[in-house]
Formats: sequence, C-alpha cells, structure tokens
Amino acid sequence: MHPRIEDYALIGDEQTAALVGRDGSVDWLCLPRFDSAACFAKLLGDKDNGHWRIAPKHTKGPCTRRAYRPDTLVLDTEWETAEGAIRVTDLMPQRDRSPDLVRIVEGLSGRVTVRSSLRLRFDYGSIVPWVRKSRGHRVAVAGPDSVWLRSEPAVPTWGEDFGTHSEFTVEAGERVAFVLTWHPSHEPRPPLVDPYKALHASIRDWQKWVSRCNYAGPYRDAVVRSLITLKALTYRPTGGIVAAVTTSLPEEIGGVRNWDYRYCWLRDSTLTLNVGLSAGYRAEAEAWRDWLLRAVAGDPADLQIMYGLAGERRLPEFEVPWLSGFAGSAPVRIGNEAVEQLQLDVYGEVMDTLALARDAGLPSKPHIWAIQAALIDWLNEQWRQPDEGLWEVRGGRRHFVHSKVMVWVAADRAVRTLEMNQTLEGDLAGWREFRDEVHREVCEKGFDAERNTFTQYYGSRELDAALLLMPRVGFLPPDDPRVIGTIDAIRAELSHDGFLRRYSQETSVDGLPGGEGTFLACSFWLAEALHMTGRTQEARELFDRLVRLANDVGLLSEEYDPVADRQLGNFPQAFSHIGLVNTALALFGGDGAG
Repeated sequence: MHPRIEDYALIGDEQTAALVGRDGSVDWLCLPRFDSAACFAKLLGDKDNGHWRIAPKHTKGPCTRRAYRPDTLVLDTEWETAEGAIRVTDLMPQRDRSPDLVRIVEGLSGRVTVRSSLRLRFDYGSIVPWVRKSRGHRVAVAGPDSVWLRSEPAVPTWGEDFGTHSEFTVEAGERVAFVLTWHPSHEPRPPLVDPYKALHASIRDWQKWVSRCNYAGPYRDAVVRSLITLKALTYRPTGGIVAAVTTSLPEEIGGVRNWDYRYCWLRDSTLTLNVGLSAGYRAEAEAWRDWLLRAVAGDPADLQIMYGLAGERRLPEFEVPWLSGFAGSAPVRIGNEAVEQLQLDVYGEVMDTLALARDAGLPSKPHIWAIQAALIDWLNEQWRQPDEGLWEVRGGRRHFVHSKVMVWVAADRAVRTLEMNQTLEGDLAGWREFRDEVHREVCEKGFDAERNTFTQYYGSRELDAALLLMPRVGFLPPDDPRVIGTIDAIRAELSHDGFLRRYSQETSVDGLPGGEGTFLACSFWLAEALHMTGRTQEARELFDRLVRLANDVGLLSEEYDPVADRQLGNFPQAFSHIGLVNTALALFGGDGAG
C-alpha cells in the first residue's frame, strides 16, 4: 500500500528539509534548498525515483514506534524484531556551508542485522548519478550535484541495482552513523561533520530555542511542535518561510489539484508575525518583516502574492511527466503560475503586517513608510477591479468579498498609522474617504440580507470561509449581527463533519475538476471566530478535535478528509500550524501566554 501523508515526519536544517516515513525511508529531500530539485522523490513516484531506507534487514513494514526528542527536530524511529531492537536517529544539523543528513543506528537489545539501501536520483528522480569510491566515501556525481556518503565505523557497502547498499549487525549499545553530504560538483569535498557532536549540538540548540517560548497554557506540546515546525520551514539566510516543504501532494487522492508550495506567500504575513511576537520569538518576527520589505520593494503594481526564498519573482510552472504522483495523483508540478495572479488582499496583509510590527516596537527602517504610502496610493486607484482572490482560483476574476475587506484593512492601517504619528506624510483625508467607500461597497454588494450573510463575491450566493476573518481584522465588531449570521451560514453550508471547506465545490469558481478535503486553517479560523462571538466552549471543543488530527509526531498537512480519515495537501503546512498557534493564543493566551 502507498504510504499516507501522515506517515511522514520532518527533519531539516532551516534551509531544506527531508520527510522520513514510518518504514525508515527518506522519501523526499531537495538539496541544497527547499526549492531545489529533489534527490529523493519516491514520495511522488516509486523507489526508482530516489529514497534512502535504513531498517532491520527482514522488516518491510512500519516501525514499532517513533517520536521526536523532546522539544527538538531530532527524530527517533525504533523497531522491535525477533532478533532484538534498534533505534535510528535522524537529523539535519545546522550547516556551516553544505547540507548534511545524519542517520545514527543504535542497538537497543539482542543482535539485529540492519540494511541501508540508498538510491540517489537527481533532478526529481530522473538522473542516475555516477558513483565511485574515494577516501572511504561513496561519491555520487551528476551535472552540478555531488553527494558524499560515509559511515562511522565503516561497514560493508556495495553497489547493486543502481543503488548503494550496506549491511551490518548491531548489539545493545553499539552505534553506526551514516552521513550524507551534498555540495556543488565543481567544488572540493566539504569538511567532515562529526555525527555524534552534531546530534548533541542539535538537541541542545533546539531545546534552547524552545525555552524562549512564553506560552504555558493548555495544549502546550502541540503549540511547541507547531512553533518548531514553523522554525523548520524558515529559510534561515533570508528569514522567509515556505508554505510547505513539498510539491504536488494532492488535495484529492487521484485528482489534479496538486501545487508547488515551496515558496513564501504574503498571505501568511500578518498571522506569521503575530505568532512570532506573541509566542516570544521577536528576532524571528523581525527577520520575517525584513524579508517582506525586501520582497515587496519596487513598483506597487508589481507586487506578487508569493516569492522565492530570497525574494525571487520568477517561479514558472511546469509538469514533471516521469513522476506518477502521490498515490497516482498527477500531474506533478514544479513552480507555481499563481504567482502571476492579481490578489488584492495581499496589499491588506502587507499593510497589516507592517502596522503590527510598528505597534509591537520592532526597529523601524526609514523606507518602510515610503513603501506603505506607495502601496496605498496604488491600491486607491486600482481596488475596484476584480481579482483571483485569496484561494488563487483559476476560473476567472471576480469581486471577491475577502479581497475587498483586505483592501479596507490596507486603508484602515494607513489611516491609523497617520493618526498616531503626525510626523509621517500622507493624504489622511483622502485615505479616510477611500477606507469608508470600500466599507460601504462591501456592506452593500457583498452582503446577502435575505440570508444574513456575507458572500464569496459580489452578487453570489456562495460562501467563503475567509469571511470568518472579518471580525479578526476589525472590519466589523464580533457582536455585529451580520458577523454572527456569516459565521452561522458558513458552519451550515461549508461544514463537513464539523470541519470547514474553503468554499463550495459545486461551482465553477476555481475552474478545476474534482474536489478537495476540509481546509484546516479555515477550521482554526472558525474556532477563533466562535470564541470572539462568545461561544468559547464550542470553540475549544473544535480546537481539541483539530489538534487531534495531527499525526503521531504532531504534524499537520493542508487539508483533512473526514471520510477516509486521512490528511491531504502539501505537508507539513505552515498555514495549518500558524492557525493552531494563533487559535491557542486566542483561546488560552490569557491563561499562559506572556
């Protein structure tokens, strides 16, 4: 049977990440960055597309148990067999120059024969490298990529079936460490990493980082695991945060809704900054704010919804025909053409983020207000046009209500900033008029008085879970009857087993065939909206159900299928983990957040 998405655990070094299955196989790894071509792509194909399994020789199934070391991203996977028991510890230590994947095998009891099977396939599983021996290493080279593999102590290793295999035995207390290191093929071998020192350093560094978390309320383990996951999704050199480490994990098994999420979305900006500031990670929040400033610098008309890890703008989308897709869900896509869409809501998200950063006292920069003023002036001229909306639909532009609400947020934050700081220059009267006009139009054209609910777009009857954010961003107060009516309508029409879809799948809005699962971030928004409208007990019950959807190591993907009881979409998903932390802070922050 094909593994489920929730069968995977995450390890990473804050520049790239690997997914490790319950069977001890690393099935996804892009080197040297999150958005580089994968050298292990079994996740989206089969074993011949690259993987690295270490497990007891005669065991083909999943492990007996697995868990992260407390408050770390160091993964322990254990097997109990008739011969005895072993543990495989997986980690990616912080790199000086080149990325390393460290796998340490330790005997726990008895005498167990262990087998390592490594199949490197560069360029998303399409290129078989040339492998040779060199100074105790196996060296794989193809084009620009070079990977070095060694073990300490050295164990019998041979090449077979276009793979590199090792076999050895361990008794209780014995350890064998493997280190796989990538570097550009035109450069000399990088310095060797001591795997055991790397293990101790990784545990120490992660636990020290977690100690800065100031949340001490209920569900702290889930909150901390989400914070660690968000840290692992951060590209350390720039501060950008990728939406997920994968591409093309399906929103419907066998379907075509398969997208590349290894980029940084502006839609996550305010929620991400709030997580960092509220949970005690001010430095990370400032790094994200600075990434955002660099990414959006330039002509406001050129603002994109997403960027590369360092702010790259060109992310062309293409399909990879040699990969069959996760559980046969094709096509596999690299890049994301949604980068070319117009989504007016991102202007509101950027303005809200920078206002939040200013209110929190993050160090200011002289050009921040100039960027904001340019954005709001452009938006004042362009906001009346339709757009593709938050969900990046491919069924044509519409006047999405959430987009217009976020236009109002942009104007509102500009007005409030000027009102609080008279030294800044700007058209206060003009921007107030702009803000008020947007508010009037949304309430007139985006509201269905017959059903007492705001709708997905002007003139429609469909709903959109993003409307749950209206009280959170301050468009209307939580006790406004229109807000309560919208929450109740969304619960009634978009709910599936108590969890929310993003919008109705029975329309042509998204322009795609098939369906998708319930969207976890939207369900977290519902919990927060219920809390804001005084239904805190219902909110906490929903939050508890959502937390329980995480896999055995605390990770959430983008979506959940209540019928098949499985996770769907790219994994692990920043939006879902941001939703978990923000909702915990809203529900329980007064009980334990600093």
